[in-house]
Amino acid sequence: MADFWRNSGFHLLEKDPAGRLRVTDDFLRAYYLRPEIHPVEESGDAEVRLHASLMNQPRRSVGEKELEAIEDADVRDNYRVILKFRKKLLEAGTLEGCYRSLFKGPIDVPPMFVDQLAHVILRNVLGGCDDPLRLRAAELFFREQKATIQEGHALLADLETVEMHASGNRYGSIGKLIVEAQGDLGKVDLDVLDRANAALYWERESRHDTVISLTYGRPALDALCRVIEAWVFHFLGTGIQVKPVRKIDEPRWAWHIGLDAESTAILNELWSGAQIEQGRMRNILAIFALQFDDPAAMRTDIRGRTIYLALSCEDGVVKMKPQNLLTNLPLHEA
Repeated sequence: MADFWRNSGFHLLEKDPAGRLRVTDDFLRAYYLRPEIHPVEESGDAEVRLHASLMNQPRRSVGEKELEAIEDADVRDNYRVILKFRKKLLEAGTLEGCYRSLFKGPIDVPPMFVDQLAHVILRNVLGGCDDPLRLRAAELFFREQKATIQEGHALLADLETVEMHASGNRYGSIGKLIVEAQGDLGKVDLDVLDRANAALYWERESRHDTVISLTYGRPALDALCRVIEAWVFHFLGTGIQVKPVRKIDEPRWAWHIGLDAESTAILNELWSGAQIEQGRMRNILAIFALQFDDPAAMRTDIRGRTIYLALSCEDGVVKMKPQNLLTNLPLHEA
């Protein structure tokens, strides 16, 4: 089976007996090699010495005196950010433990670090996966997507790739369709991954230049359901079944989880009986029904009821919050 997501840092980590990812010295070193704190030609002696000592002893404590000795104020601040994140990693012991701890209060680490954790944890979760569509769908968990609704098709392309190439000619067709939402789908040569051409992903996954359709009935939407199930089981040990639905048929459903800020807001307003204008309703790209394998794992008052999930775009961008699946599931107190 092909290796994938090598840039996640997964190869720098080790698994504990429970299958969680242990923090290793090499993983910490990868953060010290980030351009924000890696010394450059103009770096002062104190900065160079601190960096060399951390590369040698990645877990060593760093006193305020050492930080203050760094000549560049921006580099000092960058060290504080990375050392604060390192503290969270080391206190948790595993990346999964660190990830969950981030959402127990205000998030005080850069969003990029949160996405990187989701990336490498999913690499662990999907280690045995040989379905390219599932891997491409999983990128929603840690990479923002540009959404286009075109003749009933909900297409997602990697936002960073679209922005980088929208004005160029290498990915001009993707850029034109996704950014301007013009043209006929049948006449634009897009690499929209489907069952027939999914193997393209193996050779191009690090380029983030493939598109998936989250239209109801398309295989990428089912692939996203499988990733959601695997994510929840890995963290919570709770078996769930997720399937796409066209709409929520229950007028007073028991529970919902928005997979992004816009979905949360829309579902909250709908549940409270508010009317939402049609243009905003079109932001909803997909709705899912979630059932627990064991209803006894649910909160007693809604045991056995369906949980509804929604994924939306806002201003044409999907910013998924996979942590909502961990923090908002109605689990039994036990």
